[in-house]
Amino acid sequence: MSSNKTVACPLDCYDACEAVIVNGKIRGNKEHFPTNGNLCANFISCTKEDYLKDAFYDNKKISLKESLDILVSKLKNVEPKNTLFYKGSGNIGVMQNSIKSFFAKYGSILTQGSLCDGGGGYGISLNRKEVVNPPIEQLQEADVIIVWGRNFSVTSSHMYELVKDKTFITIDPIKTHIAKNSELHLALNPKTDYELALLLTRFAYMQDLEDEEFCERFNSSEEFFDLAKSRPVISYEEATGVSLEDINRFFEIIENKKVALVLGLGVQKYYEGANITRCIDSFAAFLGLHNHKKHSGVWYLSNSKYGYENQFNMQTQNKKEKVTEVDFSKYDLVFVQGGNPVVSAPNTQRVIDGLKNSFVVLMGTTYNDTCKYADLIIPSCSFLQKNDIRLSYGHQYKAISNKVEEANENSISEYDLSKYLFESFNYDGLKDEKKILDYYINNSVEQYQFDNFEFIDDIEVNHLYEEKLENEFYFITAKKKKSLNSSFKIDNYLYLNPKTGFNDEDNVTLTSKYGKAKFIVKLTEDVKENCVLCYAGNKNANYITPYSSDESSSSAMYQEVLVSIDLS
Repeated sequence: MSSNKTVACPLDCYDACEAVIVNGKIRGNKEHFPTNGNLCANFISCTKEDYLKDAFYDNKKISLKESLDILVSKLKNVEPKNTLFYKGSGNIGVMQNSIKSFFAKYGSILTQGSLCDGGGGYGISLNRKEVVNPPIEQLQEADVIIVWGRNFSVTSSHMYELVKDKTFITIDPIKTHIAKNSELHLALNPKTDYELALLLTRFAYMQDLEDEEFCERFNSSEEFFDLAKSRPVISYEEATGVSLEDINRFFEIIENKKVALVLGLGVQKYYEGANITRCIDSFAAFLGLHNHKKHSGVWYLSNSKYGYENQFNMQTQNKKEKVTEVDFSKYDLVFVQGGNPVVSAPNTQRVIDGLKNSFVVLMGTTYNDTCKYADLIIPSCSFLQKNDIRLSYGHQYKAISNKVEEANENSISEYDLSKYLFESFNYDGLKDEKKILDYYINNSVEQYQFDNFEFIDDIEVNHLYEEKLENEFYFITAKKKKSLNSSFKIDNYLYLNPKTGFNDEDNVTLTSKYGKAKFIVKLTEDVKENCVLCYAGNKNANYITPYSSDESSSSAMYQEVLVSIDLS
């Protein structure tokens, strides 16, 4: 490998860390502020992946040239409107969008919405137009960090290292790693986050903690406070499962302190996920967390491309498919880029049935569960074999990834495939690779300053606790160390509280109105007794999740489900 060049982690992660090649070895880059010379477990795992070395057609090895010829032939002999382009997040460098630009121009159906952060992002945008985090240095200035619905020390290990000496308050149904290292853990019931946010708003008002300067500036907080007063305190306490003693402790900890809020995906995995997130962000604004004279700010999954001009034209005249509701069987050809929908998309059985009835092309770096249903597999180069730029949704720093080794003769970069397809169809409009890379390298973005804030003034939520039967459980998903979505060290266990009456290693069947799946039980006190927990990437978890979309952002709502458990 070429020495003294930087490489960026391509993974779908907050940290977007950068490494440098030293004497042929990958080392954390000390000059990249968030990375600070350290490599996280996922980046290390990424360097050890068993990358695809051959193309396959009908389960037989073929050359790269043959695979490209097959792809072009298929695309020239099918109606574009009968093809689907489905992009995953196995690699989220900016150059990955080059392929999407081809399929947009070709006329394929594209997807809309998100399997990840879409609901929460949409809710925040209704409050303050853009979803952009403050500079990471402001997080370092906080005395107290509230971590809400995010296992911060696991999902953002580099960011956590910068602030690990702070005082933490965790709000999460699960006793996560960060919860165990917090001054206070509010173990609320699932899908009661908005009710807790309204309860905290009432207490903030009673203790004169409203940021009058911020609220008067935007003049929309009165309706939000009326919303917070709309229910008796005791009703909030019963719904959330959080005691008034813990609420009082919360305010004791933050009193006269500089406070930040780190918000995760857990709060928005529901039908009303956008408004639930918006409600939490409104509480933060009421408390003054957006007023950087007093506090540090709110962090979610930022729009990493904010302020940059899109270097790829991905506009389409076709109506897009909601990503959660895609019926793969409707299409004559499905192109999957860097994704593993068989594990990551909701309602696994529906996904499998659909893929079986289409011609599936998969482009990726490794063999995953979806490859089993692919008719044509095109190996993508590893991140060490192509140039790219990684923008972060966790902080404002970008990471530069240089090509440091030659690609396998049977693999191809996303940009080179795009160029091949553009040329095969005599299309124009694809910019030069170097010009695209130079644009991102040489341009920087000014800090976003929102000039308006619209507090939420109404919210209607279908309460799962009102539907839940005595023998049913809330279904929770979470991230785990040494795994990332459906990659690396996957944990397929079902985690239950010992008070449920089940035993370690029990074989059980989990049933919802959307499907059923078998699991082996692991007991833990970290899960509330009214919940079941599956870690992200669990190969059976999405057999029981809904494939319909949330109410406002065409996004997934994995936790909008109740389940029952039976011994198998």
